[in-house]
Amino acid sequence: MANDELEGNTLTVYAYVVHAAKPVGTRDVTRGANLSSTSVASRHLQKLEEMGLIEKNEYGDYILKEKTNINGHVWVGRNLVPRLMFYSFFFLGAFAAEMTIILASALLKGFVVQISFYFLTGMTGVAMALFSLEGIALYRKLNPKHVERGNKVG
Repeated sequence: MANDELEGNTLTVYAYVVHAAKPVGTRDVTRGANLSSTSVASRHLQKLEEMGLIEKNEYGDYILKEKTNINGHVWVGRNLVPRLMFYSFFFLGAFAAEMTIILASALLKGFVVQISFYFLTGMTGVAMALFSLEGIALYRKLNPKHVERGNKVG
C-alpha cells in the first residue's frame, strides 16, 4: 500500500506537491520541501511517481495524480494536518468547559467545586498542551516552509 511507504522526506515532498496545487519542478520541490539538493528531490519525486501518486506533465513538471490517506493525518483542503491537532481541540473544549465551571463556582454562592475537579482540570490542560505541542511539531515537519535553509523562522 502506498500509505506505508509515505514517510520522512517522501511524505514531505508529497505534502508539498499537494499543497502547491500546480505543476512543480525539482528545484521548486528542493526549496519548498527544504531538501539538500535537486537530486534528493528528484529521487523522492520518482518514488512518488512509481507509487502512482504523482505524474509528469508534458513539460517535465510533476502534478498530483491521486490524493491518498496518510496514517495519523487528515487532509484539510490542501493541507495535511496531524490527527493530534484534532485531539488537542477536543481537550481545549473540555478545558474551557471545566474552567467555566470553576469560574461559575467562584461567582455563584452555593455552587461548590470539589478539589478533585481542580486536579481533573489540570490534567485536561496538560493533555491539551501535550497534544498541541506534538501536533504543531508534526505539522511543521510536514510543512517546512516555516524553515529557511536550516535556520528556523518565526
